[in-house]
Amino acid sequence: MRLVVQEFLTLDGVSQGPGAPDEDRSDGFEQGGWFVPYLDEEFEEVAATWLGTADALLFGRRTYENFARDWPKMTEHPFAPVMNGLPKYVASQSLDAGSWNPTTVLSGDVPAQVAALKQQPGRDLQIHGSARLSQSLLAAGLVDELRLVIAPVVLGHGRGLFPDGGAPAGLRLVSHRRTAPGLSVHTFESTDLPQPGVYGGGV
Repeated sequence: MRLVVQEFLTLDGVSQGPGAPDEDRSDGFEQGGWFVPYLDEEFEEVAATWLGTADALLFGRRTYENFARDWPKMTEHPFAPVMNGLPKYVASQSLDAGSWNPTTVLSGDVPAQVAALKQQPGRDLQIHGSARLSQSLLAAGLVDELRLVIAPVVLGHGRGLFPDGGAPAGLRLVSHRRTAPGLSVHTFESTDLPQPGVYGGGV
């Protein structure tokens, strides 16, 4: 399987709490729900296409607990059969079992276990949200593709996908589009680590 990270971001890189005011108030974050005003049918179609390539889902504990609380109740949502039915993996050192079946808990050396999952046949192993987990797996060189959806809003506060001191990563843009409400949808493939250059060829 390919490891694919899907993240909603603000223009200043915040990934925390995109879907609702109460989604994630950790560290005093009070601006949740910032992504919702930019949703439309066009992006729903993009998201459905992406979800259609998933053979399993991977979460950090916080995102998993939010999804496990909400998705089983969202029976009328068109994504619900897929989200609720796919195999799910949660990276956690504190959970013993998951409540959102079928779920497998990954503890201990999570990157090694994710690397083993990638060796299994299938299409996408998708990470939805879970910024800290995404950061760690990007640093471990395990991410094959990044799907970043950037909303035209600046919050000035909140947990970001790419924190200061994070590991470098090389990426290649393979597609991009803009929706009518202003979402910028970018797909990147992982490449070699970035190399410095000199403007003008050093002349």
